Amino acid sequence: MGTHDTSARSSASSRKGAENHPHTRTRVAGVVHDNSRHATRFTVIGNHLAQHAELSLLAIGLAVHIQSLPGGAPVGIKSLAARFPEGTTRISAALRELEAHGYLRRTRERTGSGRMVTRTVSCNQPGRTGGEEQTTEAPKPKPPTRRAEPKRRALPAVPQPAYPAPDLLVTALDILAALRRVDPRLHLSATDAEHLAPGVATWLERELTPDAVRRVLTFDLPTEPLRRPAALLAHRLGAQLPPLPPFRTSEDPATRYPLQNCDTCDRAYRAPEPGTCGGCRS
Repeated sequence: MGTHDTSARSSASSRKGAENHPHTRTRVAGVVHDNSRHATRFTVIGNHLAQHAELSLLAIGLAVHIQSLPGGAPVGIKSLAARFPEGTTRISAALRELEAHGYLRRTRERTGSGRMVTRTVSCNQPGRTGGEEQTTEAPKPKPPTRRAEPKRRALPAVPQPAYPAPDLLVTALDILAALRRVDPRLHLSATDAEHLAPGVATWLERELTPDAVRRVLTFDLPTEPLRRPAALLAHRLGAQLPPLPPFRTSEDPATRYPLQNCDTCDRAYRAPEPGTCGGCRS
């Protein structure tokens, strides 16, 4: 059986007449050509391109399209992406394929006016000289603009404890970290918690229990979103600071009571016997 050479030039339409006649077809599978000679608006494409074994179908189609364009037509990535639905990423990859196999040559040149342009040469037979050139102006680079980061407003000052004991500050940090369990809007950053911890320690130093501090900080919060929860807590720590506990002289019998651990908050307090501290009882 002979083979069909699609690159051979047809001299007469009768050469394929038997192939195209419905009563003389003997093949049941494969392509059947119904060809007619072009007199105008045609482009000669070599089988080395149309049947290339390594190029993708997109690259072959893109090469055929570029070879059909007149000289000087824009063939930049953006121009092709505006013409076809494949998008810039796939078109850019197809152009790189054509460059790798010699069907395109792209170089950057500077014009007399100082602008950079990309000169594209389309080769219908890689390896031979000549070719249709299309020049596209490179897009002017946009000056990079950096968005100015908004300055973070400082938090209000908080009260400072008279004796900032480490264990007192640790307890204060635990109270602040647990606030988000009461209200998710009170999620604090590590920096905000470190700023607020001395204020909470001052409240604990004034004989308030952790639960009492937590209740004051989370009581009657606004219903709208909290844009700066740390600022709200800092304001409450300062504005609602409780007074100092009453001063006890050495003759006060309460000072002679032994230290007890509160059954509720495990905070040390003086009492004649174990139980709950005054804050928990209240």
